[in-house]
Amino acid sequence: MIRAPFALAILLLFSGCQDADRTPPTADVPTESSATATEATGATPDVPNQADAAEPAQEDTYTIVFFGDSLTAGYGLADPEAEAYPALIGERLRQRGIDARVVNAGSSGETTAGGLRRVDWVLGRTTPDVFVLALGGNDMLRGQPPAATKQNLEATLAKVREAAPDAILVVAGMEALANYGEQYRDEYREVFREVADEFDAAFIPFLLEGVGGVPELNQPDGVHPTAEGQRIMAATVWDALAPLVREG
Repeated sequence: MIRAPFALAILLLFSGCQDADRTPPTADVPTESSATATEATGATPDVPNQADAAEPAQEDTYTIVFFGDSLTAGYGLADPEAEAYPALIGERLRQRGIDARVVNAGSSGETTAGGLRRVDWVLGRTTPDVFVLALGGNDMLRGQPPAATKQNLEATLAKVREAAPDAILVVAGMEALANYGEQYRDEYREVFREVADEFDAAFIPFLLEGVGGVPELNQPDGVHPTAEGQRIMAATVWDALAPLVREG
């Protein structure tokens, strides 16, 4: 459950940083606009953290791709390459003697429609053994119909399946704010579980479990986790990922 202070902080951030197109989608189809929940500036570019994806990996390299938004990119952290949860997962793997290439393909402000457009770029440079899909929060902030979010997520994973048929898939869920109403919240929550079931993917019910709404675990904006918050996120993701990596 997202706590009230967290909901208020997100609403304030969204109202101040939404782009010029303020008309919410009205049809259950993928949106073609790429809005951001955080303002696209030099410090928070609406582009992926693609340093690790710039060069194709060797075919025998065990590769884990984290495909998400600012929560994955590590927005606001002093050293995202070391403090964001994908990097922390990489450290856990190394501690267990697993030689894996961790690709942080997080993009601040990414919607599921933007992710669908971007995934070909990532897959063209990296063939994942594990693909963690962590998008959807920005859809909710825009009031995107859950059916459209689901369609985008399904299409994204279909592309992953085509490019990497043997890849292990993981879907990270999100929670909608209380002010969207109980029906929207229920439909939005079920999107992620249904997509995970459809693609036989491992499922993380709530990426921000134990972090969302906890002031001391979030930056001053009340939205993006601190380094300690990212460590808790890493533990949540690791619980789902660890048995899959061992099997891989």
